Amino acid sequence: MKLFRNKILLLPAFVFLALPFYGFMTAIVQSLGNEEPLSHYWDLLDSDRFLASIAFSIRTAGIATILSIAIGLLLIRSFYKILVQLSPRLRVWIPMLFPHFVWGYMVILLLGESGIFSQIAVVSGWMESQADFPIWTRDRYGIGIIITYVWKEVPLVILLLLPVYSSIRPEYYALVDTLGGNGWNRFTTVELPHLLPVLVESFLIIFSFSLTAYEVPALIGTTFPEMISVLGYEWFYGSSWDDRPLAFASMVSISIFLLILTIIGYTFLNRTRLKAMRGGK
Repeated sequence: MKLFRNKILLLPAFVFLALPFYGFMTAIVQSLGNEEPLSHYWDLLDSDRFLASIAFSIRTAGIATILSIAIGLLLIRSFYKILVQLSPRLRVWIPMLFPHFVWGYMVILLLGESGIFSQIAVVSGWMESQADFPIWTRDRYGIGIIITYVWKEVPLVILLLLPVYSSIRPEYYALVDTLGGNGWNRFTTVELPHLLPVLVESFLIIFSFSLTAYEVPALIGTTFPEMISVLGYEWFYGSSWDDRPLAFASMVSISIFLLILTIIGYTFLNRTRLKAMRGGK
């Protein structure tokens, strides 16, 4: 009876996982050529537009992810005693209540060439015209995209790291202080072993989303180089039917890349745990 009940409870999970698995397998089938199975993948490697998009996407998503984790970690370490209180914690999490495209519009309203900050700079006399304001949206460096993701993901990092800091016992810090350790020793010997699994998971979550999300790059991104999600959308819904297999091939390639990255991350965590269990040997 208990085994039957467990199977019933697992049924929704199997159904939920079956849908993306079916979509992924369908994308693989659609990405394969009729005569040469990997012809569309070779076309991707010969496409300068795709290679530029991949480089731009990985760089933009990587910078946004690293900045989000670094800022979130700095904030949680500096204001932990404040963030454990309900009211400050809820205020920090307010950005999580709104979709990403809302914060994308906020970045345009604030940092666009005709945005609020540029108008303030002109009125205050710092700049002669709004044309002198730096281009931070729809730029070829992805600054607007990075700002949007950092603005949105820092609260997520705080949400993930706050329970970790709550689980660290104060006696560990006292032990490091007794042995003459400094602030860096407190971080590396007490906090980092607890934080490392969550930091790796946070990186995988934020990086995967930033790399594949569509709405923010489509809203405040440039036309070239574009994020891989925008390029895949253009290939899929473009006027040329021959580009549609390229869209499937690009998305399958990104999915495999993220899967390999996830396996590497969890392999690293497992080796770290085994090394810790063996006393660092």
